[in-house]
Order: sequence, then structure tokens, then C-alpha cells
Amino acid sequence: MSVYLDLFRYRELFLNLFRRDLKAKYKGSLLGVAWSLAHPLMLMGIYLLVFSVLWRAVGNIDHYPLYLLSGLAIWVLLGASLNNAARSLLDMAELIKKVRFPRQLVPLSVVASQLPSFAAMLIALFALNLTILPRVRATIWLALPLSLLVICFVAGLALAIASANVVFRDVEHITQAVLLPWFFLTPLVYSLDTLPGGLARHHTLKEILRWGNPATPVIEAFRRPLYAGELPHLWDVVYLVGAAVASLALGAWVFRRVDDRIAVEL
Repeated sequence: MSVYLDLFRYRELFLNLFRRDLKAKYKGSLLGVAWSLAHPLMLMGIYLLVFSVLWRAVGNIDHYPLYLLSGLAIWVLLGASLNNAARSLLDMAELIKKVRFPRQLVPLSVVASQLPSFAAMLIALFALNLTILPRVRATIWLALPLSLLVICFVAGLALAIASANVVFRDVEHITQAVLLPWFFLTPLVYSLDTLPGGLARHHTLKEILRWGNPATPVIEAFRRPLYAGELPHLWDVVYLVGAAVASLALGAWVFRRVDDRIAVEL
């Protein structure tokens, strides 16, 4: 995994790119980094209104706002990272053409710039869940190592998308188009066990939504100790580890395939 070892070899450059992305993200903003928490909270309010009041799809999910926010913490990291990473190499074209450096640092720094938002949401979730849900006090800390696996999963996908978009410019548009249906096919605002309708009678469809969507086991493994106060299911953890390793391998493979062409294609 020499592609990722360059993060340590060129850590000063990576930190500079990270600071650049973070400053650009909040440039001219009065609230600054506070938006990292304000934005997901606004999203939570909208989804809470739509799904618990208007659509009534939440079933018997207790403390639904905490259930929702526990899933959104992962999705905001995933969606924002993939969306922003898609054009990251294109946006840095001038620098890439002038200076030779490990180009994979560019999309990876974009993912890193989303981590303050993710950390802010985790801190808020830990404070709220420990206060409101006494059942999570023994398990909530498991969310920390699981978060590292989630970050690896997201980083690999972001690197693959950014690299592929240099050669095939449709990739960024495909990514934007896929994120919306992917959101609704992932049990973020609902639970597969309490979803109204005839899903319970369609076991195969439920299994496809459960295991065919790579985001579902990732979120379920994270949400179970953080919200339900239970150990994550073994197969969810195995799936998350496998997804993280596969994602990093995919990102490295795609990057190596296009690395020699990046400067030319830009």
C-alpha cells in the first residue's frame, strides 16, 4: 500500500493541503467551523419533520432524532467526501502540472477536511447519547475504532472516484446522481425492521437492501453501539473491515492505473 504510505512520507505537504482545503471550505463564513455541526443538525430537523411527522415512516423507533443523527454522522462524511473529492484533482490542475508530488494526497486531503465536521458530530452524539440513553454507556466507545474503519472506507472510495474522474469526466456527474438514491436505499431515516409496507413479505429484497448496499452494514455496525447500546453484529463488523480493505485496495489500484496520465489529462 505504498499509495497510502506517502501520507506519512509527505505528511507536511499533506497537512498543508488539509489546511488549504479547510480554510477554503469556511472562507468568508461568520460561523466558520461551527457550520460543521449546524449543517447536519439542520438536515436532522428537516428529515425529522418529513419522516416522523409527514410520512410517519419511523415506526416504533425510540428517540428517533438520536437514531437519525447516528446514521447521518456517517452519511455526511461519506456524501461530502465523495462529492468534493470527485473534482479535487481537476481543481488542482495548475499545481499538479507545475510540481511533481504524490497526487493521491489531493483527494485524501479533501477527505481529511471533512473530519472536523465528523468529529464535531461524534462529540455531540457522545454527549447526547450518554445523557439521554443510559443503555449505551458500556458500548458507545466502540464507535471510535469503528469510525477509523469508516474513514478508511470513505478514503478509498474518494481516491478511486477522484482518479477515475481525471480520465472519465462523467464520473463526477455519476457520483452526484448516485448519492441521492443511495441515500434513500440506506436505512438512515428509517429501519429495515420497522419500514411500513410489504417489505417484511419480500425477504430477498430486504436481504439485498441489507447486504447489497455497502453503506448499510457500515452504518448498522456504527449505530448499534452508539445508539442501541449493544455490541455490533459480527457480520456487520466483518463486512465493515472487508469493505474498508477493499475500498483502500480499489482506490490504490485505480490511482496507479491513471497516475502517469494525470498531468497529461489535466
